[in-house]
Amino acid sequence: MPAAFQWARLKADVKCALRKGAWYRILKLTPTEVVLDVKGKPVPMPRGQLQLSSEPALRWSVVPSPKHTARFPATWGTSYAVCPNCRDRAKLEGHAASMRCRRCNGSFEIAWSDANRAAG
Repeated sequence: MPAAFQWARLKADVKCALRKGAWYRILKLTPTEVVLDVKGKPVPMPRGQLQLSSEPALRWSVVPSPKHTARFPATWGTSYAVCPNCRDRAKLEGHAASMRCRRCNGSFEIAWSDANRAAG
């Protein structure tokens, strides 16, 4: 019997309270909606916009950089990483297998396969 979905992240490029690439704990799951814990508050999202998982993320997510935004460093290039532990964003340096988070100090592998999925 498969484990119940407990985690979700955006798979669609939509403006909302969620960070692209970041995983959030699922509070409630219905056939059409998922309620996520975002900074201690319940946030409902359409289920079709989310990727669901039974396991917590253990690798950096690779996310396409936003276009035309002043708040994002242009020097980060075409993609960046999101920490699986604290959701901090980081610049990707080369094609390293893993990196340490400057905020939480956790060291995690980088999910380079995410870059292919997120771009499509």
